[in-house]
Amino acid sequence: MEKFNSVLHECPLFRDIDPNNLHTMLHCLGAKTETFDKKYTVLAEGSPAKHIGIVLSGSLQITQVDYYGNRTIVSNIEPGELFAESFACAEVRALPISIIANELSEVMLLDSEHILHTCRNNCGFHQQLIFNLMKGLATKNIQFHQKIGITSKRSTREKLLAYLDLQSKKTGSREFDIPFDRQALADYLEVERSGLSAEIGKLKREGILRSDRNHFELL
Repeated sequence: MEKFNSVLHECPLFRDIDPNNLHTMLHCLGAKTETFDKKYTVLAEGSPAKHIGIVLSGSLQITQVDYYGNRTIVSNIEPGELFAESFACAEVRALPISIIANELSEVMLLDSEHILHTCRNNCGFHQQLIFNLMKGLATKNIQFHQKIGITSKRSTREKLLAYLDLQSKKTGSREFDIPFDRQALADYLEVERSGLSAEIGKLKREGILRSDRNHFELL
């Protein structure tokens, strides 16, 4: 647990909480850590929404698969970020999404009941923890609306350029890496991979961008 102190201290859930209280707090929250191999399902669709997770190392993808087997990537989760918190707070009976490891990953799972309800020890950090959680949910809501803004575009070209523009603004640079390979990017944008690859090729020939795998530069 101690090797992840730096990640936990940067986690938005623990913002403005005394680092000296961290281990006591994690014990109070019923924290447990688990390791998952690449492509392993961390939380499966239909499983109970009882935990709030934190990525400690590696990365995860939140995915949905429709009746016909088409996969949509909802988001990518990096170290220090939370997952499944919206469903735990809403107390839904079953998760409508699956969370898959992109690579060898370590995660921390917190009992959502211990976060949402003050414990009998009346720990001083609890109100700050709930405030941080609500702020994080608001941030995720903004990100969700940004994704809707991208996927609601009519063409593959418009969706791709809207996504790349957003990534450029996030990094503050015209040159950046994205967390997706071609298939994953197609699933995130909700387009066909072949059409996406063709559009990237057109944009490169038109001098609008350069790309190499997951590295892009807007010209």
